[in-house]
Amino acid sequence: MYEKVTAGVRVIVQPEYREEQSDPAQGYYVWAYHVVIRNESSRAMTLKTRYWRVTDGRGRVQEVRGAGVVGEQPRLEPGESFEYTSGTPLATPGGFMCGAYQMELDDGSMLEVEIPTFSLDIPETRRLMH
Repeated sequence: MYEKVTAGVRVIVQPEYREEQSDPAQGYYVWAYHVVIRNESSRAMTLKTRYWRVTDGRGRVQEVRGAGVVGEQPRLEPGESFEYTSGTPLATPGGFMCGAYQMELDDGSMLEVEIPTFSLDIPETRRLMH
């Protein structure tokens, strides 16, 4: 589990390799990642955009930007949290991801909340030998 707090917003990420969706013989490896965004600040905010930087095991970088997460732009009151699961494929058996959320406060100002860098690794390297 990976965790980071920015300005009272805690982001927790738990990645998981999805063997059943992957095809190593074709260079296709899939990970799911479960995210919890918890507003531990005293201000309400709305998640407006996301930015991901995905780096595979060969150092190739893919950047992903978009509105909200999983089709939603959740509003988080103080003490509230939002959870979702998404995923990413890679062409290598490992890599890592990092990123940020843009949160809009009620006064219209924006807050950039960091997503912790997390590793995408196959739990047992012996799987690579098959």
